[in-house]
Amino acid sequence: MIRALIVDDESLAREAVRDLLLADGAFAIAGECEDGTAAIRAIEEQHPDVVFLDVQMPVMDGFAVVEAVGAERMPLTVFVTAYDQYALKAFEAQALDYVLKPFDEERFARVLARLKRQIGRSPDSSDRIGLKSGGRVVFVKRAEILWLEASGNQVKVRTTTGTLALRDTIKNMEGRLDADSFVRIHRSTIVNVDHVREIRPWYTGEYIVVMSDRHELTLSRGYRANLPRLRGRLG
Repeated sequence: MIRALIVDDESLAREAVRDLLLADGAFAIAGECEDGTAAIRAIEEQHPDVVFLDVQMPVMDGFAVVEAVGAERMPLTVFVTAYDQYALKAFEAQALDYVLKPFDEERFARVLARLKRQIGRSPDSSDRIGLKSGGRVVFVKRAEILWLEASGNQVKVRTTTGTLALRDTIKNMEGRLDADSFVRIHRSTIVNVDHVREIRPWYTGEYIVVMSDRHELTLSRGYRANLPRLRGRLG
């Protein structure tokens, strides 16, 4: 299911979006917000796949929400508004689409079809995760992610096919990954336990974690409590 967050200060507008999403059958409602502050919190905590975001709201409008979260960290975004003069600004904010109120069901259906193509969701591909890198969304199977490492204001994601640089935080990425398969070994590093090949004691209570790509990472003293989860996969 594609998890959608609905943000609009008008209850009738939220209801209209909700009904159209549920009628489609491919969407689940991750949450509903009536102001920008709540939207930012929901995006950071719920990690929805898509946000249907009203442009005009009191105190903080939809563009301010994107600015606060960061365009690179925003889920796929569909702006909804009663005014067409914001279309250019919406696409400058990297929105996937822009729909006008009151909603035309045929137009909305096209938006949903585009969303499904973009996300690439199907019953047998729910193990994929969408990663925003270089202004595009790259879909990667979680099993193909080897490790993640914070580097400045980016997160480097090493996969079986290469490396992606994301404008994100390691904490945010940890929340999007399966806790049974991905383990934090350092304040800046997360590993996929299925790709751990060797663990060697180091000094002062630290360990060297050797990954399937032969990359060596450090398990710091502060994360030694997670060591059994790594060893368990090694038998």
